[in-house]
Amino acid sequence: MATTDFKDYYSILGVDKNASASDIKKAYRKLALKYHPDRNPNDKEAENRFKEVNEAYEVLSDPEKRKKYDQFGQYWQQADQFQQRGGGGARTRTTGFGTDMGGFDFSQYGSFEEFIDELLGRFSTTGGGRTRYTYRTSPGGGAGFTDFSDFSSGFGSGAAVGADAEATIRLTFSEAFHGVQKRLSLGNEVINVRIPGGAKSGSRIRVPGKGKPSPYGQQRGDLYLNVELQPHSFFQFEDDHLVCEVPIPPDEAVLGGNIDVPTPDRTVSVKVPAGIRSGQSLRLRGKGWTKPKGQRGDLLVRVQIAAPKNVSAAERELYEKIQANRTEDPRQDIKHIRL
Repeated sequence: MATTDFKDYYSILGVDKNASASDIKKAYRKLALKYHPDRNPNDKEAENRFKEVNEAYEVLSDPEKRKKYDQFGQYWQQADQFQQRGGGGARTRTTGFGTDMGGFDFSQYGSFEEFIDELLGRFSTTGGGRTRYTYRTSPGGGAGFTDFSDFSSGFGSGAAVGADAEATIRLTFSEAFHGVQKRLSLGNEVINVRIPGGAKSGSRIRVPGKGKPSPYGQQRGDLYLNVELQPHSFFQFEDDHLVCEVPIPPDEAVLGGNIDVPTPDRTVSVKVPAGIRSGQSLRLRGKGWTKPKGQRGDLLVRVQIAAPKNVSAAERELYEKIQANRTEDPRQDIKHIRL
């Protein structure tokens, strides 16, 4: 199959890529009935559509064929043939792979995945898992790489321009806040990449000239690293704000006072106003996340009133006195609520 002959079987049946087997069967029956030759005599277009619908159903209704189609897209049949010919075992050079693949010779590969590795490029951070890509024509007319799960988009007819590659790189909060140098393995090439301080989930780091060359030329594209932060036990992001949660006992909530609060680089003293409620936030200006130009954002400290789990006899006696002499009912405003 030539690269321009690729058929999107999901689109032909009008179903999503995550469609269940029953959804696929239902869509097939509906379209097969609509385009059946008996209902469309002498209609060449309907006849062609009927053939396409049957072809799509034949593949998507078979779990094994569908798996290969989802993984290899337009090359799923070649992957199947490769396995049938004994590919993927010893490094033998099988000849006679006569299917038109736009000039690609499969006989030099020990497995079909090796062909995909070389053609599309897979790389990983040192010590991490492999990240897959697929080559496609981008909307702007250039070329780019996307996640391998989108392989069914197949090859475009892009010009001889470099192909950009993307990967996700996971950082700890400390690495992202202070900045870090990482060693990345790109196939047979190892590079050092400096991640500047202030990166966070959603940040995109460009590494010029470290992408993949286009199959139509040798100019390399750029490598884009999409940052993903590993969870932290104390800090977290809510939108663009760095947030932490600090527990205080009931007496500090009532009387107020000063408490110590960790920030990303040091501990600071924070004044808690008397009468603060659980869930209220205190804004510490300039104590949050690093910004690209070196400034600091704000840290939001969310207060949680924590009732003590273990109290001494003296504490219990004092709490009982407070309860007996309470002058304010915190549930006064909800006493008469009804639906």
